[in-house]
Amino acid sequence: MKRWQDKEKELEEILILTDIAREGEDPEDADELGRRVEALDKELDAYEIERMLGAENDKENAIVYINAGAGGTEAQDWAEMLLRMYLKWAEKKGFESEVVDLLPGDEAGVKNVTFLLKGAYAYGYMKCESGIHRLVRISPFDANARRHTSFASVYSYPELPEDIQVDIREEDLRVDTFRSSGPGGQHVNRTESAIRITHLPTGIVVQCQNERSQHKNRAIAMAILKSRIYELEKRKQEEKASAINKEKKEIAWGSQIRSYTLHPYKLIKDHRTKLEEPRAESVLDGDLDPFVKACLLHLTFEKKKD
Repeated sequence: MKRWQDKEKELEEILILTDIAREGEDPEDADELGRRVEALDKELDAYEIERMLGAENDKENAIVYINAGAGGTEAQDWAEMLLRMYLKWAEKKGFESEVVDLLPGDEAGVKNVTFLLKGAYAYGYMKCESGIHRLVRISPFDANARRHTSFASVYSYPELPEDIQVDIREEDLRVDTFRSSGPGGQHVNRTESAIRITHLPTGIVVQCQNERSQHKNRAIAMAILKSRIYELEKRKQEEKASAINKEKKEIAWGSQIRSYTLHPYKLIKDHRTKLEEPRAESVLDGDLDPFVKACLLHLTFEKKKD
């Protein structure tokens, strides 16, 4: 309530300053009025988004998985572009990010990548990005400069608090160790510190190769596995889907949540909310908040319908 009352007080002061600016001729009054209106507008915008982040696990950290679709180098480059977009967005939001597993592309980009976002309501924001993302552009890898369409999938899971219990039996796990293919110097390449864990009953596979310590990699991989199994069971219980894997649509035409068109014109369109943004470069540089807000409003309205 205090936060809301502070905003009401600020609005009252802005209205008084508006009258002063109208009656006087001091340009400094008009400048101050503009600054305070803009600041209040941003505060209200952030406050509105926070009020929509009340679902279970919204406040938790996020585990995000990006997978390149069919199309080889084109799709792998697109997956890396999405990774860059999310990491730049996370930096602007003040989230801590950590890439825990990355499989490089054959020539460029990445085939798949898993990263963590740590910060208040990281999952609440990132859940809006789960789905298929489509890119249309002139390919930098095509000598004939033809237009190409690429797809990549993004899936986000909440990192569960330690007090939430998920029953994972040791006999249901297959644990493999291997040498890391990522950065880390000679030490990483000499030792089998990377961990891959397969949960046999569900077929879920997670891996981590970011840390030099096999123990740390196993702990991170188990935390990711715990979150994915929890999310799977939760969706089953809610009868909204039978399983996360069945929910994953084919990475192809007709199933995308958002299209990024860079040629013959520049436009990013969210197919759920119908929001369109012509400043494509700005969005790819991490300016995602308008799309996140529109998605949260969409989810709020859909929930009220139910």
